[in-house]
Amino acid sequence: MKVNKKSWIAVGALAATSIVLAGCAGNGAAEPEATDAAATTLTVWVDSERVDALQGAADAYADKTGVTVELVGKDVSTIKDDFIQQAPTGKGPDVVMGAHDWLGELSTNGVIAPIELGDTAGDYLPVALQASTYDGTSYMLPYAVENIAVLRNADIIAEPATSFDDMIAKGQAAGLTTPFVVEQGAEGNPYHLYPFQTAFGAPVFGTDAEGNYDPTDLQLGSEGGFEFATWLGAQGAAGNFNTDIDGQIAKDKFLAGEAAFWLTGPWNVGSAVDAGINVAIDTVPSPTGEAASPFAGVKGFFVSSESDNKVAANDFLVNYIGTEDVQLELFEAGHVLPALTAAADTAASDPIIAGFQAVGAEAVPMPAIPQMGSVWSFWGVAEAAIINGADPTTTWQKLVDDVTAAIQ
Repeated sequence: MKVNKKSWIAVGALAATSIVLAGCAGNGAAEPEATDAAATTLTVWVDSERVDALQGAADAYADKTGVTVELVGKDVSTIKDDFIQQAPTGKGPDVVMGAHDWLGELSTNGVIAPIELGDTAGDYLPVALQASTYDGTSYMLPYAVENIAVLRNADIIAEPATSFDDMIAKGQAAGLTTPFVVEQGAEGNPYHLYPFQTAFGAPVFGTDAEGNYDPTDLQLGSEGGFEFATWLGAQGAAGNFNTDIDGQIAKDKFLAGEAAFWLTGPWNVGSAVDAGINVAIDTVPSPTGEAASPFAGVKGFFVSSESDNKVAANDFLVNYIGTEDVQLELFEAGHVLPALTAAADTAASDPIIAGFQAVGAEAVPMPAIPQMGSVWSFWGVAEAAIINGADPTTTWQKLVDDVTAAIQ
């Protein structure tokens, strides 16, 4: 999907209309007859850059219920740790904004309470709903879904690649020494390589009957995992993956027109558009013919298990944050696809957002289970070694053995 500078700048206009929320409680979940007796104030910790986007919802909730919503802007680099430390003391917030891959840690620490979505659950993108669920229970009200995709310089390559090999061939035919770039670095970057791994039928973990990640089913060691490792080694030898290319170098090569394809996220689109590149957003070209599914990161809101105002907190999230107007306000603040389907469809009137939405339809939630921490510790280093010429089979087997031992 092509986009130009004019259409990307126009994204901000999608949610420029004022929020009218006084009657927005009819979102599908029943509004409680009365909020908690103690609920005169809800304290909500949010990313500092999103306070303004939520002020309308906070004011509307106060007007409707008499409950004041105090929005506290926090540093995103410390908000999780601050919440884990303060929640057990009862001095933390009633609600905290965060990422779905915090779920395992927050649940293990016992600092979050379930959220009752009611019949509004079906209003969200499936991947957002799946990511917000842990052990079969919803713990997060999602507001944004983020995933990587391929940025293509449409002035160099007019049509999307039909496969990974086709992508390389198209770039070479255009006279490019480096047709494709993706962030790696000395210690690798498995987040960016994951779509190619899934195309070989090798997710990190398998899932149970309810779709929950199963830490006892490590799929890294499947036949597909070893096939991916062999393919990765071949691509490293061919120069299609390079650990000397970090995020900045990948960016520089694409912006300079030295690469026609760049696997990255929405956070880099603005730079490409500002550089005057005619950007198109493509699905990740598969090396196998099977879908190349990237990780999806979902952002949302958690209710503290120590809050005295859980009913009011749940009401505010489901019936106010979970509305199209508010989710579009949050979209305007970050230009990340809304989690609410209606808001996502509205935002997708911009071709860039539509492109990421199309790729996101094949995305899978990043595992939020605590055991995922043991995978990150070894994964990138093993992939970097394979790219640099280490034996794929023995290196991948060591990865599997190391992760298995760490999980046990």
